[in-house]
Amino acid sequence: MNDAVAVTLLTGFLGAGKTTLINHFLTHHADASVAILENEFGAVNIDGALLRGGDNVNVVELSNGCVCCSVRGEFTAALTELLEKRQRGELTFDRLIVETTGLADPAPIIQTFFVEEALREALRLDAVITLVDCHHITRQLDEHPVAASQLGFADRILLTKADTCNAQQHNEALARIHQINNKADLYQIENGVCPADLWLDINAFELGDSNRVTTGFHVIRASDKPEPRFMPFKETKRSWDDAIQAHVFEAGWLDLHKAGAFMEQCVERYGNDMLRYKGVLAIAGNPQRLIVQGVHKVVGFDYGSAWQDDETPQSRLVIIGRYLPVEALRAAFAETVA
Repeated sequence: MNDAVAVTLLTGFLGAGKTTLINHFLTHHADASVAILENEFGAVNIDGALLRGGDNVNVVELSNGCVCCSVRGEFTAALTELLEKRQRGELTFDRLIVETTGLADPAPIIQTFFVEEALREALRLDAVITLVDCHHITRQLDEHPVAASQLGFADRILLTKADTCNAQQHNEALARIHQINNKADLYQIENGVCPADLWLDINAFELGDSNRVTTGFHVIRASDKPEPRFMPFKETKRSWDDAIQAHVFEAGWLDLHKAGAFMEQCVERYGNDMLRYKGVLAIAGNPQRLIVQGVHKVVGFDYGSAWQDDETPQSRLVIIGRYLPVEALRAAFAETVA
């Protein structure tokens, strides 16, 4: 649908600064027509009470449980009710922000927007934005597997509270984040100050030709007109054995049937453990890039732009997954070469 409402899923562990980010957006976009779906544990929603909502802001609160455990229940019902009220003219909003509790796994929430037909037509999942507390992320990853899942599903990562870390803590946090997700652009922010166009309307789920891996992060200072400043990652000798990691598979021209069979087997066998994946593939005999993008077992294929004469066609598949037989997959991917 052309008038589908853009949805931003805002996730991140407890205390990462999700509400602070939303409040900064609401303060500087007083005319924004937005619905915010809040989720908390317990009967009292603290974060919902902290939002600086104006007349154009509609806040819906879910309590007594995590939305990831209520995908077929309260969460879906709340989305449906929002859409029905919008259709009847009782509510007016141009975008929807879903703020999950810090303990929520984004996986079932994301899948809701693809498997529920009515929601799929009326809502367009724009991106998964994950906030990360730089000071505590290492411990959170050690103790709570859901923290790695939140990072793995991210289309964009916003690093907060870096000013409370020393250089070693900062570098190790960045290195560990990048090991888990090397696809998401990473922005270091202060006090929720982040330009709206860096986390809203970024069309992360549209099939596109780009499939680059990040090489650094962007620093945004809390000023009137913050301009991102790119900083390359610093080398670190330490590595972490996180269950969720990003893996890059590269080759040249691929055979279409072999590549298709490889992807089919990956999704069928390991789809439940493939959080996010994207491939831009060079197919022998076809001048266009083949674009592959998926979440778990929900996958899309399409042809993109043609390879240019001054380009060297390259196939690159990036999989962010857990407990994957990486070497076996790497060998199988190599066998798809034309």
